Amino acid sequence: MCGRYAASRRPEDLTGLFQVERWDPAETLEPDWNVAPTKPVYAVLERPVKDAADRRPVRQLRTLTWGLVPSWAKTPEGGARMINARAESVHEKPSFRRPFLQRRCILPADGYYEWVTGSGERELEVEGRKKRARKQPYFVTPADGSVFAMAGLYEFWRDRTRPDEDPRAWWVTCSVITTEAETSPLAVAPAEGPASLSDIHPRMPVMLTPDRWDAWLDPSRTDTDELRALIAPPPGGLMRAYPVATAVSNVRNNGPELLEELAVPEEPTLF
Repeated sequence: MCGRYAASRRPEDLTGLFQVERWDPAETLEPDWNVAPTKPVYAVLERPVKDAADRRPVRQLRTLTWGLVPSWAKTPEGGARMINARAESVHEKPSFRRPFLQRRCILPADGYYEWVTGSGERELEVEGRKKRARKQPYFVTPADGSVFAMAGLYEFWRDRTRPDEDPRAWWVTCSVITTEAETSPLAVAPAEGPASLSDIHPRMPVMLTPDRWDAWLDPSRTDTDELRALIAPPPGGLMRAYPVATAVSNVRNNGPELLEELAVPEEPTLF
């Protein structure tokens, strides 16, 4: 899954990188090195501009809320649980199948965090009692330093308790599409630890390579098989992963120091 990521690029850089035609500076976000569910995030999408006479789709940089709320939901509370959509079933699930055909987006990231499972979940004996060791977080990012373009979906939800003129009457939320983690060797592997992404976690966000951006964002594309082909895993060997401090495990911590690479994983602590 993807439950935490970093997004520190400036909107001015993102608009150039993704050839965005429209962006409202009022939606500017601060760099975030610990993006968590329900936070506002940048999304690149294509749709007509609201109230514009020209109804052609325009590529926009928008600020959405991470955690998709289906349009038919009675309340928005479930959004925090719908941060991910599985690539294998996204075209079938009631919450995602319409956005998959009509409302696709790219969620730009520096990379994402994942916590080692399995052997990383060690038990230590302290004063005769076994306690579970804290999992080691890793940061996964493109080896060449390029943007991690996560495939995403977005949806609109109407809060019927508010009048039409209330700007808070509409929620625009999003979800990250995930797929099976790569089993091929990492482009750059840590000195100690996992050799592939699947050694860290069985799932990963779908990374769209630049050759897929236009097709993925194009709202006129509605063929299910063609769209599913776009979220096939990219070629292996594009990523690197390295251990970072367990400070990232606390959502209140934020700053570029969270991305600092550790020479070796931290000594296990207990909780």
